[in-house]
Amino acid sequence: MIIFLVIILGLVVGSFLNAVIYRLHASVSFIRGRSYCPACKHDLGWWDLVPVASFIFLKGKCRYCKKNISWQYPLVEIGTTIAFLLLLLNFGLGATFFVYLFYASILILVFTYDFRYYLILDRVTLPAILIAFPLSFFVLKIGILELLIGILIGGGFFLLQFVVSKGKWIGGGDIRLGILMGMMLGYKVLLVGLFLSYVFGSIVGIGLIIGSKKKWKSQVPFGTFLSLGTFIAFILGDKIISFYQDIFLL
Repeated sequence: MIIFLVIILGLVVGSFLNAVIYRLHASVSFIRGRSYCPACKHDLGWWDLVPVASFIFLKGKCRYCKKNISWQYPLVEIGTTIAFLLLLLNFGLGATFFVYLFYASILILVFTYDFRYYLILDRVTLPAILIAFPLSFFVLKIGILELLIGILIGGGFFLLQFVVSKGKWIGGGDIRLGILMGMMLGYKVLLVGLFLSYVFGSIVGIGLIIGSKKKWKSQVPFGTFLSLGTFIAFILGDKIISFYQDIFLL
């Protein structure tokens, strides 16, 4: 029953995140107003908004104008559900689980928005920063010194790159995301998250260059890789640290 409820929660939250992503980009409120088709602006009924099922039933097209519905919608809904299930299996049902649900939702917003629009929004990261510190300290029981060092490393690491490159390598959004990562993870697990992010970014970037989809100087949505690395660090960070210590610090 718990797994079933988490699946439903993941689908519903994924659908909400899709609405937030669209409305953030369109600069309209995601709190007020009915959902509507981005193409024809027709108001959508609840039967048009059932996560994943409506996309399948409508064969990926708007009921009213027949324009294609972006694959982002079912993929975000399914991805959110999988993320929630992984967190449940790793942390069980409790306060820690719900904190990581919130963190995962923020990361999915950053992941998807940066992937589509090559931008990390302060409207997402700054409010999350304000909320993350007390959640990590009081609920996740990450020590205040570890959080502060994580903030310095996460923000400083990207700030240094920003200054050295004069803003050519990364943007200011990466600095704020680095601070948020430090608050979510603490400095020890943050190092794992950064390492994983650069590994994923390098693999995908080299693959795109080999496939002639990108050039060496092409812009890449690095917030997407930072979000993925952070999420995996939630689940595997402590295990990776223990493995490293067992192998190299005998």
